[in-house]
Amino acid sequence: MKFVCSKSNLVSGLQIVSKAVPSKTTMSILECILVDATEGVIKFIANDMELGIQTIVDGDIVERGFIALDAKIFVDIVRKLPDNDVTIESDSTNKVTISCEKAKFNLIGRKGDDFTYLPSIEKIDGITVSQFTLRNVIQQTIFSISETDANKMMSGELFEVEGENLKLVSLDGHRISIRKVKLGGTYSNKKVIVPGKTLGEISKILGDSTEKMVNIYFTDKHVLFEFDKTIVVSRLIEGEYFSIDQMLSSDYETKMTINRKEFLECIDRATLLVKEGDKKPVIISVTDGKMELKINSAIGSMDEEIDIEKQGKDLMIGFNPKFLIDALRVIEDETVDIYLVNPKAPCFIRDKDGAYIYLVLPVNFTTVD
Repeated sequence: MKFVCSKSNLVSGLQIVSKAVPSKTTMSILECILVDATEGVIKFIANDMELGIQTIVDGDIVERGFIALDAKIFVDIVRKLPDNDVTIESDSTNKVTISCEKAKFNLIGRKGDDFTYLPSIEKIDGITVSQFTLRNVIQQTIFSISETDANKMMSGELFEVEGENLKLVSLDGHRISIRKVKLGGTYSNKKVIVPGKTLGEISKILGDSTEKMVNIYFTDKHVLFEFDKTIVVSRLIEGEYFSIDQMLSSDYETKMTINRKEFLECIDRATLLVKEGDKKPVIISVTDGKMELKINSAIGSMDEEIDIEKQGKDLMIGFNPKFLIDALRVIEDETVDIYLVNPKAPCFIRDKDGAYIYLVLPVNFTTVD
């Protein structure tokens, strides 16, 4: 095998596929990136058996072939090469030479036959959405995925297709994030649970173009994302997702409409007094025309008022500030509507059109004087 391509193309391709290289594995071949130039294009492939990524790199093939290279060494070498064309070639004994200008590296590769290719996915049952939209809805929900493996369902997101709507749902036991977008066509109904790791890596690769599209295909066990010159295949989380509708309510005793940016900045200031790992709540008092926010910690205390529009009863309630910040940061509206029932019931931040719903559970607190 022998091919030539620019360093920038190599770096771009390696950055994409290296996201599927496991940090720890008992199978050393999975620590490799497969370089496949057998079919007239240069492919880089990585696969940790749960998540697999393949991308095509532009370059000139001199001699077809394939080889597996240790991902870390390969990436580190390419990054430190001069900004010029790079020649990569291998011989029948799996010796690999990487050269650029006066720099030359010799490595021992692995047989390409030892590498596990991505599973073949039939491209039948799928949807199409813009890269911008998919990246946005992932970023607007992924923070509610559980960081522990206590419940596997909470480590993924529900992808639900209903006609012309795509809905993403995530929850971690303390909050729920729901985002709904219109698709460009009508599709058959589908419910799958996509691992959070997969979505996190995809959101880093996707561009912000509303013109470039992503094709998403589903099977019983896998999901395939196809965009630009890249394919991402992931195992799905098997099982039945939580009955979210039972957790949602349109009832409320108190509704406040507040400037989103002003509210976010106020909570952000309050967290200056909270050490990392400390679980001090922010205490919110809602009265006519104003909301008072207080926090009291070992470092000090803070008290601030914000003008609001209020409907219903006065209320005092406590929240984990991080949960409110996460939701407010990804909402794009200038003002937000927050619905409350009582100090022990969850609050709902939602828009009138149902494009987003954020549920946050309250926390117990002692009154700050």
